[in-house]
Order: sequence, then structure tokens, then C-alpha cells
Amino acid sequence: MAGAMKDLDPSTSVAALLGTKLRKLRTRAGLTQRELGKKVYVSHNRIAQIELGTDPPSEQLIQALEIALDAQGDLMDIWLLMRCSPLPQWVERYVQLESEAVRVCTYTGIVPGMLQTELYAREVLRLGRPATTDLWSERVQARLRRQARLDEREAPVLWSILDETVLRRPVGGPAVMCEQLGHILAMAERPKVYVQVMPLCHVHPAMSGSVELLTLGDGSRVAYLEGHDSGVLVEDSNPVAEYALTYDLLRAQALPVEESLDAIREAMRGYSCELVRSG
Repeated sequence: MAGAMKDLDPSTSVAALLGTKLRKLRTRAGLTQRELGKKVYVSHNRIAQIELGTDPPSEQLIQALEIALDAQGDLMDIWLLMRCSPLPQWVERYVQLESEAVRVCTYTGIVPGMLQTELYAREVLRLGRPATTDLWSERVQARLRRQARLDEREAPVLWSILDETVLRRPVGGPAVMCEQLGHILAMAERPKVYVQVMPLCHVHPAMSGSVELLTLGDGSRVAYLEGHDSGVLVEDSNPVAEYALTYDLLRAQALPVEESLDAIREAMRGYSCELVRSG
């Protein structure tokens, strides 16, 4: 089983870093996943989950792995880092998959993370989690690091549908919105970035929340649904197919790309006028 596993990129998440380290220590010790599982009283599948970064261990299990592999605190250090990670646990797996995706499709009630400016991201995080100011900066930087994929030679296709309220809601005020909308327009000039706007006058199947779809290199797809303080990653093919159909309907109902960019320009001009009046 271990031979069939693909290498994780430890930079994608702390869970991936922990999984990579565990696999190296296990290999160094000459143990299979089954043999290590027996030493710490869990199944080989549980070891595989940790090494894949899909289900991090409990404190009790990480302590047992430390002893079994003579890790000298390395595993515990990463596990403690994971507990303090700027990304919520439900986001870790999504970020890992997003880093491997060849196509990213989003419909959200805010500017999607891969298109956010630093000031807009900071304001969104501040409003969403007002009691955790110590994490704002770390989470903003984590979000901006995810955008680096769009600068890679093998960048994914990004298709974002913005609800019209995204353009009208003055997150951070006119100056922040001017910068943010200008950034979206600049990104939309790239050959793999497409942006549409869903008009307020349209009734559509995703009014109850956001939907994000990732297409991976092997052709498989996953869906991600995010609420105010929670998220659900859907990997079963049947419900994912339903969410893909929902996204196709959204894309058909939204304004065409060029009309959408015109709507963004119009909103940007409105914020610019506000800045002139207030200045």
C-alpha cells in the first residue's frame, strides 16, 4: 500500500507536513504501515490516513508514534504546530486538494480567496472572526500564499462566478473595493482566469450558500461547501456530480464574461466617485 501512495507536498498544509514526516520516519525504521499500526494499536488504514494528511492523529496517538519511531519530538512539534495553524482544520484538506487541482470553479458571496487583495482579505477575516485578532495576519498570509498557484507555469483554470452583491457590498470601504475590483479585472486578463457576475434579478440554485468544485489531474472532482464557521468537503462522486450540474446552471444564468467585466468596471467607477466626493 505504501508503494502506491503519491508523495505529498509538505508545503500545502501542516497535516501534509506531518504525514510526510511520519512516512519518512516509518521508512527509516523499516516498517510497513501495518507493522507500525500494530505497534501503536491502530489499523494500517489509520496510519495511511495520517500519512496522506486526510485525518490527523489525536495527542495520544502522536505520543505513541513518537515512542514507536524514536522521533525525538519531531512529530509532536509538527502536531502542536497543526493545532495552532492559521487555517481551520476543515480547510486543511481543501487547501491540499486545491494545490493539486487543474481546474477551480467557485461561486461565493464574497470575492473568492484566490482573487482577494490583502486588504479585502483582512477585512473579511476581521468581520468573520472578530474575537481572534491574533490570527488575522497569519490567515491573510495563508490565503495569499494560495494565490501563488495562479503564477505558476502549470496554473489551474480558475472560473469564478460572483454574486452581484459582491460588487455592491462595500467591504472595507470605497478604497478597498476599488483596489479589489481592479485586481479582479487585472486577473481576468490572464488566459486561464474567467469571471462572471450573477445578477441580483436572477433566481438560481445556489442562493443558500457557496459551492466550489475542484478537478484534479486524474479527472476526479471534489466539491467544497463553506459556511460562516464550518466547511464540508464532498468527495463521493454522486453528490459531486449534482454540485457540478448546479455549477453548470449557475454559469448558464450568469452574465457572459465580457458583460460581467463591464459590470465590475461600473461598480469600480461608483466607488471611485465616492472617493472623489469624500476627498
